[in-house]
Amino acid sequence: MTDNEIIEEAIRLVEDGVSVTLPVNGTSMLPFIIGGKESVILQKPKQQKVGDVVLAWADGCRYVVHRIIRIDGERVTLMGDGNLAGTERCTVGDIKATATHVVDDKERTHYLYNRWRKSAAKMWFWLRPVRRYLLAIYRRAKK
Repeated sequence: MTDNEIIEEAIRLVEDGVSVTLPVNGTSMLPFIIGGKESVILQKPKQQKVGDVVLAWADGCRYVVHRIIRIDGERVTLMGDGNLAGTERCTVGDIKATATHVVDDKERTHYLYNRWRKSAAKMWFWLRPVRRYLLAIYRRAKK
């Protein structure tokens, strides 16, 4: 099975009301979600808001698990927490699931929207000009 086939099966299950745990890859959500080590728990999307982490069909070409940074009517702008500048666009209808929890490499489940994580994500967004340096320090500390 290809990655897209696995994701599409996860979306089908989410649409049926099943919570799905999906492993994530890549570094685009560092430091909040560690690709290759952690998974996200996906649920059927409800009313999305800025700050939500979602699984979406972005730019009409690929699935991403990224954070919503702007909603303008039906248009949604996404950005990975580990990205320095790049954003993706989709419509509200392209959002296939909402990530509610992250499961770490020790199988512990962490809610993505507690007060600490929401505050940290907001602060991280405003630190975009210096993210490059903070991520470099983070990567070296995690080696």
